[in-house]
Amino acid sequence: MAVDDRAEIDADAKKKNIWALGFVSLFNDVASEIIYPLIPAFLTSVLGASAAALGIIEGAAESLASVLKLVFGRISDKLRKRKPIFIFGYTLAIIVRPLIAFATIWWHVLVVRLMDRTGKGIRTAPRDALLADSADEKSRGTAFGLQRAMDNAGALLGPLVASALIALFMALHFSKSNATKLTFLFAYVPGIVALILVLKFVVELKPSPRATGEKLPPLWKSGLGGRFYYYLMVVIVFTLGNSTDAFLLLRAQSAGVSLAMIPILWTLLNASKVACSLVGGRFADKHGAKRAIFLGWLVYSAVYFGFAHVRGELPVVILFIIYGLFYGLTEAPERAFVAQFVRSDLRGSAYGMYNLAIGIGALPASVIFGYIWKLHGFKSAFHFGAALALVAAILLLLVKPPVNQRHS
Repeated sequence: MAVDDRAEIDADAKKKNIWALGFVSLFNDVASEIIYPLIPAFLTSVLGASAAALGIIEGAAESLASVLKLVFGRISDKLRKRKPIFIFGYTLAIIVRPLIAFATIWWHVLVVRLMDRTGKGIRTAPRDALLADSADEKSRGTAFGLQRAMDNAGALLGPLVASALIALFMALHFSKSNATKLTFLFAYVPGIVALILVLKFVVELKPSPRATGEKLPPLWKSGLGGRFYYYLMVVIVFTLGNSTDAFLLLRAQSAGVSLAMIPILWTLLNASKVACSLVGGRFADKHGAKRAIFLGWLVYSAVYFGFAHVRGELPVVILFIIYGLFYGLTEAPERAFVAQFVRSDLRGSAYGMYNLAIGIGALPASVIFGYIWKLHGFKSAFHFGAALALVAAILLLLVKPPVNQRHS
């Protein structure tokens, strides 16, 4: 086979991967979001659990996922294989996720959520590394933008599917409890579609080869480079002010938004995220990922400042739509930016470290925010988030990827 033919095949495989991974994210997130919004009500109304149990479940599940993203990103670098690892991660999550339907006590839900997030921890870094390798630097933002747009589209569709299914099952005279359980089991359908797409359409791409005898550099000896670790430090600073979006919904109610309008706000936010993810990815390719992140963090700061002072339903709606721009300017560009710091064969480790950094910052972020709100009021809490975003944006200006890695 001629070299040009091989290059053409590789280019086709890379393009195929970008679209395939996007559709995988779409269907997997539909499966996840059919279940996730129903868990709080299922725990409290059906299983009789407390809000504290919900906190334990979600805190433990997300903490486990953060650690595993690093572990399995590292493993994928060591084995120089991505696809088998994230196939295992997707398979595990897709199999166990709907089993919440059979839970009879709150710790059953804990076990299922831990296994579900284990699957997420296994798949995320190897998948992102393969996606980064499937696009060159000039189109990497667009590739991640497509993936994030499809993922957010799943987050938009999943709750709508869940609502329709519950309405259907209750119309068929199932109890509310049984209607919820049947809805959980229906999540197998989009989950299996996602798994078929991974198996059939995603193509393994070997990371760039290491020099003869070269070993995978240890993380604790700055194997990924000091500049990369400085970038992660800046990400942690921002994340410490990036509390759960549930606080935005709480603030919306206190600003005059009716309870019936809250689900519509959430739908508008997800729709904005879908549209802005594509825009943000392309902006990063044209103007640089760092510039996109900088602007995204400024948008976050402005939106949080706005939430500290907003009154009335229409201004809140406008802020939620603008908030989607923050996601568009950061989710894909941040992932594209990570790829600029390291060679292809180290990207599993790099994405693992990136996700771990977010996990480290996210764990205390909501606790700090809630504590400030309780002691000093919502204005101080939102001012705190806005200020940290501004500090992180200024620190970001000092981040510079290694020149010799930018085109690897």
